[in-house]
Amino acid sequence: MKIKNIFVSFLVIMIGWMLLTWSLDMSSVLLGIGISLALSIVLCNSCTLFNEINLTPKAFAYFFWYIIVFMIELVKANIDVTRRVLSPSMPINPGIVKVETTLKSKMARLILANSITLTPGTFTIEINDDAMYIHWIDVESEDVEGATNAIVRKFEKLLEVMYG
Repeated sequence: MKIKNIFVSFLVIMIGWMLLTWSLDMSSVLLGIGISLALSIVLCNSCTLFNEINLTPKAFAYFFWYIIVFMIELVKANIDVTRRVLSPSMPINPGIVKVETTLKSKMARLILANSITLTPGTFTIEINDDAMYIHWIDVESEDVEGATNAIVRKFEKLLEVMYG
């Protein structure tokens, strides 16, 4: 039994519980703690999902910074796509680009791919080792390094600290 996996899954389930119930009533919180603890012990007794995560103060700080960076990129991408929808004459240059990541952790790569996909205008199609193939609504750079810098680097720097 990995205490780290149980602890992290407990936190994830408990945060989910608090967001779903939206209540700080003592009975609700205690019920959430009980359910979260039971589910964590039963479901993560032998899981390895959270083995790669760093549980350091620096990693927690980078997690919150990652959320801020992701939200900023999300707003920027939404504005860009909205402008393209409202101005049909605005040129688009859709295409699939190859980007490379230096992330070694499978969980970090998964978070990176999902962050790219959740940002309007980009969609992760495939992940092969260090390469990701991204559909981009307006290809700014067709070379691997240019596309990587435009799409991946801002997320990757933070994920490296969180998942070392």
